[in-house]
Amino acid sequence: MKMPKILINGKEIEFEKGMTVLQACELAEVEIPRFCYHEKLSIAGNCRMCLVEMEKSAKPIASCAMPAAEGMNIKTNTEFVKKARKGIMEFLLANHPLDCPVCDQGGECDLQDQSLFYGFDKSRFSENKRNVKDKYMGPLIKTQMTRCIHCTRCVRFAEEVAGVPEIGTTGRGENMEITTYLEQSMTSELSANVIDLCPVGALTSKPYAFEARPWELKKTESIDVMDAVGSNIRVDTYGWEVKRVLPRLNNEINEEWISDKTRYACDGLLKQRLDQPYIKKNGKLVKASWDEAIDLITNKIKSIDPSHIGAHIGDMASIETIFSFKNLLEKINCTNHDFREKNFYINPIEKINYLFNSSIQAIEESDLVLLIGCNPRHEATMVNARLRKSTIKNKTSIFSIGNPGDLTYDYTLLGEDIDELKNIFEGKSDISKKLNNAKRPLFIIGESALELKNAEYILNETKNFLVKNNFINDTWNALNILIQNASTVGAIDLKFYNIEEKNNFVFFDKLKNQDFKLLYLVGSDNLEIKKNNEFIIYQGSHGDRNAEIADVILPSPTYTEQNGLFINLEGRIQECRKASYPTNEAMEDWKIFNLINKSLNKLDLFDNFLSIRKLAIKNIPMFSDIDLLPLKNKNIDSQTSSLVTNEKVQIKPIDYYYSNAIARASKTMSDCRNININNKKNGTNS
Repeated sequence: MKMPKILINGKEIEFEKGMTVLQACELAEVEIPRFCYHEKLSIAGNCRMCLVEMEKSAKPIASCAMPAAEGMNIKTNTEFVKKARKGIMEFLLANHPLDCPVCDQGGECDLQDQSLFYGFDKSRFSENKRNVKDKYMGPLIKTQMTRCIHCTRCVRFAEEVAGVPEIGTTGRGENMEITTYLEQSMTSELSANVIDLCPVGALTSKPYAFEARPWELKKTESIDVMDAVGSNIRVDTYGWEVKRVLPRLNNEINEEWISDKTRYACDGLLKQRLDQPYIKKNGKLVKASWDEAIDLITNKIKSIDPSHIGAHIGDMASIETIFSFKNLLEKINCTNHDFREKNFYINPIEKINYLFNSSIQAIEESDLVLLIGCNPRHEATMVNARLRKSTIKNKTSIFSIGNPGDLTYDYTLLGEDIDELKNIFEGKSDISKKLNNAKRPLFIIGESALELKNAEYILNETKNFLVKNNFINDTWNALNILIQNASTVGAIDLKFYNIEEKNNFVFFDKLKNQDFKLLYLVGSDNLEIKKNNEFIIYQGSHGDRNAEIADVILPSPTYTEQNGLFINLEGRIQECRKASYPTNEAMEDWKIFNLINKSLNKLDLFDNFLSIRKLAIKNIPMFSDIDLLPLKNKNIDSQTSSLVTNEKVQIKPIDYYYSNAIARASKTMSDCRNININNKKNGTNS
């Protein structure tokens, strides 16, 4: 197919039909200044900074809003264009305050940069600058609306991406103001992305205000572990302290957005930290040396039968930590280990049984979505953003079995009974006809559904139905499991569980029956334990829930303080890089396991960290490469199950802002949680 051509600065460029002049200029590697245009948002054409000259046009044109057409002759660097841009910059700065030295946007401000390159050093305006009252936007967003240039990026983001149309404009011309509805806090889990979008200092980060300048910070590319999505982030540190977390562009996972929890839970990295070993004496935890703590642990392990030793790994453990922990447990003949914090069913026979198989990016291609016992808004915020994008872009119909509450898009509740799913399998449902016409449907099963007595039926029969209707094939896999924790897929891949053919919850049964005389917890803060006479070892970074009941505490680093690989819900292995240093005497997890094994068996478990990584990767099934999706299994295993009992599909609520030890230690997350609770009481947010 012949592509249309456009002339840009005398150079002929081929472009795709539907592109704008600005996008065609980018293909020609010509930089066009802009404030209001953003490639992930709709076109507004507000700022006029992107003016270019078009042959046969008496006036300059806004390149962001002008469709590119065959035969156009565009010039971007003539005196005519330069004069037009200077005029626009003069207008933008007419009311902008000269407060760059005290503005948090200084050093990374689009207005600052573009006024240097495209503006000039005088102004013909002699009137007083306008003054706009600052608005309240919650505990995350600091406003100084006098700086606002009315690009409306924040308005479009709230409407189109976040799905909470709570920011809008009032007034016209010089009286125009951007504000939230009744000046309330934004009720979105993505609200702070407007800070990154704001090209001036009108919207800045409230918790980060006056903390540091961008050139003072060390920047480390890493990934987020607050949920199983694996959003790509950049961790900015000042010395050893994490000052802020920003999104990193990855169109396959999080695009250029991150959730508020990912961005702001980082202040919890400083609070309630464990910085040296503790031993419980006379009912009180007292400071101890590493030698004392390790000696006590090894003596306890030697004195207890391995069948009475249990182990649990937490929600933010890397695959190196899981692998090295499992190796230590094998040395002491312990097989009672698990990673689950609640009793949800797993079927590890095939990798597709526990992955989000369609991939996050492919959500945009779907034409029908069925949610089964899940709330994507709180369980995987970035997956929820893609679902909203799909509803806007493709008009995708979304149905749910189980009531997820207030999502950021319209959905149809089919019911809360397991029979609704059975009707779909038997072709008796209201959506059966739509399913027959669907080419790329998505079935998303949440952990709430896998906690039911009928969990095995839900997973196996959904899979069988999709295989039977050719919705699992070489090009599309409609079976998706919505995992909640960053460590879950890695733990299943490395077989860190104890299940039997007729009992999926061996570890939990023994825990409930108090069969364990020793419990070793690694970063495990969400597992509910009723302390009896067990000897509990807690290894982790924060003095959280299970550290309180421990007999020995071993301090270890957080995800920003040690290197590690994590497998996200799609099965994609990504690297989390060390951005700062562990506190005081805290030691990396694998080194602690080495100390214990050396005390027990006079040998190190591993020589170095890289050897653990290489061995762990060898044990990952269907591994392709770092940052890539796993290999596909062409032979799909078929298992049948029948309904155990009639059951309601109830979605268990998540304490979103308090979901892990780091978030619970964060003051910012505490503020967000309190506002969320108040909004629920006032009926402004579900």
